[in-house]
Amino acid sequence: MTGDGKTRASAVPRATTIARYDDQLSPPARTVAIVQSSYIPWKGYFDLIRHADHFILYDDAQYTSRDWRNRNRIKTKDGVMWLSIPVEVHGRRTQRVRDARVADPSWNRRHWKALATAYARAPYFTTYGEALEDLYGRATSPWLAEINRRFIEAICGWFGIATPLSSSSEYPLVEGRSQRLLDLCVQAGARRYLSGPSARDYLDAGLFERAGVAVSFIDYSGYPEYAQMYHPFTHTVTALDLLLNAGTAAARYLLPLPANVAV
Repeated sequence: MTGDGKTRASAVPRATTIARYDDQLSPPARTVAIVQSSYIPWKGYFDLIRHADHFILYDDAQYTSRDWRNRNRIKTKDGVMWLSIPVEVHGRRTQRVRDARVADPSWNRRHWKALATAYARAPYFTTYGEALEDLYGRATSPWLAEINRRFIEAICGWFGIATPLSSSSEYPLVEGRSQRLLDLCVQAGARRYLSGPSARDYLDAGLFERAGVAVSFIDYSGYPEYAQMYHPFTHTVTALDLLLNAGTAAARYLLPLPANVAV
C-alpha cells in the first residue's frame, strides 16, 4: 500500500503464452489477430488483442525502421516526446523483426528516466512505477522482438487482458503476405481473422473466405477521452499513458466488445 492509499503493482504480470494450436492441448481459437510487435504500443493495439481469442506477434515480417516497431510517444510538460530503441539495420528489405538487434544496451535506463520524469505526478505512478522500473531494468535482451513482447505481456496483464499470445516464428513459414497470414490463422484454428483497418489496402480477403476464414477489421473510432496530463489531449501515445492516468479504470477507456468490430 502506498502513502496515498493506492496499492502498488507488486510484479510484472504476464499474459498466457502458447506455442502452437494442438487439438490435444487446447480448443481452436475462434478469432485470431496477427500484428508485428511494437514498442509500448498505443491503446488500440491492446484493443485488437482483447477482441481476439488468440493473438500472434508477426515477428518474421520485414522490419521497418522509423516505425512503431522500435519507438512510441509519451506526453511531457513540453509536448509529445518520442522514445526510440536504437536498432542495428542490416538489409532494409531482408531483415525480419525477430532479427532486429538493439544497438545501444543503455536505452532502457534513458527511457525509464524520461518516463519517470514525465509521469511522476500522474495519479497512478505510485501504483505502477516500481513494477515499471523493474520491467525496464530487466529489459536487457539484445533482440527487439523479445523486448517488445515482454512489455506487451506486462501491459496486457495490467489491463486485465488474458488473450493467449504466440509468435509467428513458432509456426512453419509459408511465403506470400496474405497466404502467410491465412496459414497462421488455419494453424491457430481460426474461424475469423481480425485485422487493423490499414490492412484493407493489401489483404486478399477472398483468399481467406475461400478457406472458410471470415475477415473483420477493427474500427478505432469513438475512443473516449480520459483525464490525461498535459493538454491538449491526444489518443496516439503509448498505452502506458492511459495506465498511469487511469489505473484500474483503464478498461473503461478501451473499445466496447463487440460493437466496434465490423465485417
